Amino acid sequence: MLDWLGDVVYRRARLVLVVAGIFVAAAGILAAGVFDTLKVGGYLDPEAESSIAAERIDAAFGGQYNLVFLVEAEGRSLDDPAVAAEGLRLTRELASEDGVGNVVSYWSTGSPALTSSDGSSAVVAAHVDGDEDAALRHTQRLHDAYADRDGVLSVRVGGEEGVNREIFQNLQHSLVVAEAVAVPVSLLLLVLAFGSVVAALLPLVIGILAIVGTFGELAVLGGITDMSVLAANLTTALGLGLGIDYALLMVARFRERLTAGDAVPEAVATTVRTAGRTILYSALIVAAALATMAVFPLYFLRSFAYAGVGVVFIAALASLFVVPALLSLLGGRVNALRLPWSKAVRGSDAPFWGRLADRVNRRPALAGAPVLLVLLVLASPLLHAEFGTVDDRVLRPSAESRSVNDALDAEFTGFDASALQVVLEGPVRQPALAGYARELSARPEVTHVESSAGTFAEGRLAGQQPTDAARGTPDTQWLTLSTDLPPKTDATADLVRAVRATPGPDGSAVLVGGADAELIDTRAALAAKLPLAVAIIVLITFVVLFLFTGSLLQPVRALILNGLSLAATFGVLVWAFQDGHLAGLLGFTPQPIDTANSILIFCVVFGLSMDYEVFLISRIKEMHDAGYDTATAVSRGLARTGRIVSVAAGLLAVVFFSFLTGTLSFLQLFGLGAGIAILIDAILVRGVLVPGAIAVLGRAAWWSPPALRRLHRRVRLAEE
Repeated sequence: MLDWLGDVVYRRARLVLVVAGIFVAAAGILAAGVFDTLKVGGYLDPEAESSIAAERIDAAFGGQYNLVFLVEAEGRSLDDPAVAAEGLRLTRELASEDGVGNVVSYWSTGSPALTSSDGSSAVVAAHVDGDEDAALRHTQRLHDAYADRDGVLSVRVGGEEGVNREIFQNLQHSLVVAEAVAVPVSLLLLVLAFGSVVAALLPLVIGILAIVGTFGELAVLGGITDMSVLAANLTTALGLGLGIDYALLMVARFRERLTAGDAVPEAVATTVRTAGRTILYSALIVAAALATMAVFPLYFLRSFAYAGVGVVFIAALASLFVVPALLSLLGGRVNALRLPWSKAVRGSDAPFWGRLADRVNRRPALAGAPVLLVLLVLASPLLHAEFGTVDDRVLRPSAESRSVNDALDAEFTGFDASALQVVLEGPVRQPALAGYARELSARPEVTHVESSAGTFAEGRLAGQQPTDAARGTPDTQWLTLSTDLPPKTDATADLVRAVRATPGPDGSAVLVGGADAELIDTRAALAAKLPLAVAIIVLITFVVLFLFTGSLLQPVRALILNGLSLAATFGVLVWAFQDGHLAGLLGFTPQPIDTANSILIFCVVFGLSMDYEVFLISRIKEMHDAGYDTATAVSRGLARTGRIVSVAAGLLAVVFFSFLTGTLSFLQLFGLGAGIAILIDAILVRGVLVPGAIAVLGRAAWWSPPALRRLHRRVRLAEE
């Protein structure tokens, strides 16, 4: 099939490029509205108890307060007639806005809980209706209309939806900055690697084509299913990185064949048959690793499964069709605009990598022991790793919504944005409700409980507010439980479990929501599906590497080494982000590693590691099948692929490291984790541990039972 494809692309090169141009134009038109279809969020399991509790509050009580306006009177008293009049006007205007409900303020209720401890500022709280997309649009409109108003009051916007608004804006800005860094740096590295400007431009063209195709794909997917806005950043990085990697492999093989004396038609055919085969099956492996995220209930992860599979195949198809078409038209001119050192890099052999493999083969234990020690040291911070969920700490402390939320935590003792939200389903008599609220408030870690029966503290009624009645309906009750425990800790998790275990009054069902309950539920949802995702990845690794090598031991070796690489990567992330050693340099707030992003990093990095595994092991097996002994096959295989893998890894690492220029800590987490993992894998694992492991295995490295050897001969994936 690939022989036929190479011949067709050579003879119809101009037609292929015209079709590619039409695809780019169509994708570009679709991409124009991509951010209108993407959503902020997707970190919660919609079937979890905390999510159901939030839905009940939305349906029965108009929703929790998810948008907060922090109002300051500019040195005047909050009860000053002019200030009070303006505060009431702000409250009424917000209440009249479409998509806004449950608007309360100090001036409309007189509640001291809505003022700061020093009396200098007050809160206007509201619920923004709609799903994440609609709420984001409403919040942006409200921010534009009410924030930084001139006059008596100064207004800043925070709360959950205020945070989502700033995350969305930061993601868009970070994408532009990251691409502005990644594209020119990638071009420079390609020129240095190829020694020819024309040859360097071809992978970059494919990378840009993959970016445009990615945005078009996201626009289509966003209209069909929920898609995280973060998919635009991360799948674009994959599109650029993989597009460059695959095109780099094609161009390098084509230049190798020209150097060997092939005419252009034969060089194109050989390139498609050999490098094209590797790209095809590499894409299958990476896509399969990304597809495993579809098993998780969080659409944040599912969106990467859907988008990631498409991105991989866009990059692969562009490399299999567009690159050979361009090479067919360029021919020997692919080496045009050569730099002075270009003759040294036109072939594919890299003597350095061959000599390194020889030294590792001679003393595998001596060469591998220091590398294993380094990886284990890097992995050691995992021993105290903590995993959490995304909150406002992903923003810089100077961000408007983050500063508002910090002020609420520090100055508003009666307004607890992180309180537990308790929903009772079923008819409940007021005396029974009061007894239940009194029982909860008597717990030593609980400061007070608000209910339709009043506010309770330390096991007794502490007061009643005019708004209490709105917390109850004939069939549903809503209680807010505030605590003095730090949020998202083991102690607050224990409190959530204790409240869930406390029987509801009059036999009512108890649902517990809030940020701490969401953390527990998210961890549980991800943990329940993680074994299945790992099993799928392990199975795919085993099958594909067996088909490549015919060995049962090579897949085991690959899994062990990939596991070491991943452990080292996550150890670095714990040291950098949880322990905060890079906080000053990158400007983030130290916090537990986000659980969902950890799974994303695991799937992406594992897929890319297998990508380079296929690049290397297919060449080693090719040499072994040609009659070379194992040591020579490893040396020659590494010499043939070492430069390609190292350059490809360097380019992909640059793409991911460009995310460090952003201002969102979870984006920086992904960029640093993916970039470091790729470098560790390409340099330490492929350069030292793979040759060392194969040398230790010796002839057994290619062992498999006779029946499986016959199967392998029938279904070969290695290059020919």
